[in-house]
Amino acid sequence: MSEKSKSKKGWLSNLIFIVILGVVLFTPVGTGIKVWLNRLLAMSPTLEKVSEQKKVNYESWQLVDEKGEIFDFDKVKGKVVVINFWATWCPPCIAEKPSFQELYNDYKNKVVFLFVTTDSPDKVKTFKEKNNSTLPIYYQKSAAPAVLFSESIPASYVIDKKGNIVVRKFRAADWNSSKFRVSLDELLK
Repeated sequence: MSEKSKSKKGWLSNLIFIVILGVVLFTPVGTGIKVWLNRLLAMSPTLEKVSEQKKVNYESWQLVDEKGEIFDFDKVKGKVVVINFWATWCPPCIAEKPSFQELYNDYKNKVVFLFVTTDSPDKVKTFKEKNNSTLPIYYQKSAAPAVLFSESIPASYVIDKKGNIVVRKFRAADWNSSKFRVSLDELLK
């Protein structure tokens, strides 16, 4: 093979790689691939060391539910709370929603679930319909407590009955794993 044909072949393979990379990064097809990869790599969340746990003060945080009603944080006193900051356009967020849905289906009467987004209600409604989701969605009217701040999403927290953050997870996770369910059952005792 001549040097010129090797050069053309190398150029063509580079172009194909760039096109594939562009499709993966910048199109809906790529979103599906990123969601699949995040599900594949999702691990079970683990409990924080007691020395690293921080207390949550909900006092100045205001959330509004899908009906426009303000959430009463008195409802979380003495209960286990799962908070997930997410968005409809975020592949890791999309990836973990099915495991959250399964967990929610089984624990909705035992645990307070707060799925918090800044997306528009129309986008959330479309997302929920497309994914057969019944997860309770909330919108922020004021900033979250500083201990719940994250620069990335998804950002998920599990708070024990005493108000301590016992799980802090900043990427897609398998929230329906048997390992996490055992931890959640322990927190509910």
